[in-house]
Amino acid sequence: MDTCVIIDLPRIDPQQLPHELVISAITLAELAAGPHATADLHERARRQDRLQRVEAVFDPLPIDAAVARAYGQRYAEVVTLGRKTRGPRAFDLMMAATALANQLPLYTSNPGDFRDVTTLVDVRVVLPDRP
Repeated sequence: MDTCVIIDLPRIDPQQLPHELVISAITLAELAAGPHATADLHERARRQDRLQRVEAVFDPLPIDAAVARAYGQRYAEVVTLGRKTRGPRAFDLMMAATALANQLPLYTSNPGDFRDVTTLVDVRVVLPDRP
């Protein structure tokens, strides 16, 4: 699952998701950075709480040799299309590579982040309920 799905999980209809949920080490890394990315103390506490809950529930898929190879393939695919591969985009490519290497679909509510990798990665869109 993409990080945005984890963040919006309480507002997503469970029928949109698979029976067993998994995350990548990249998702966990993005969540770990979250508390440090805000100066608002209440928001920082909320993000820290989310991180701790995710750490307690999920055993993230690692970045291993298969993921590294899949990342190289996705990187080449995106470069060929003339798209960016650095910055936040690198995390999206690594998540896509993790899904590909583990032969899993990638669930996201931000399909635009993965528009360049859909030829080999099964990207599935889930939409949170509006607040």
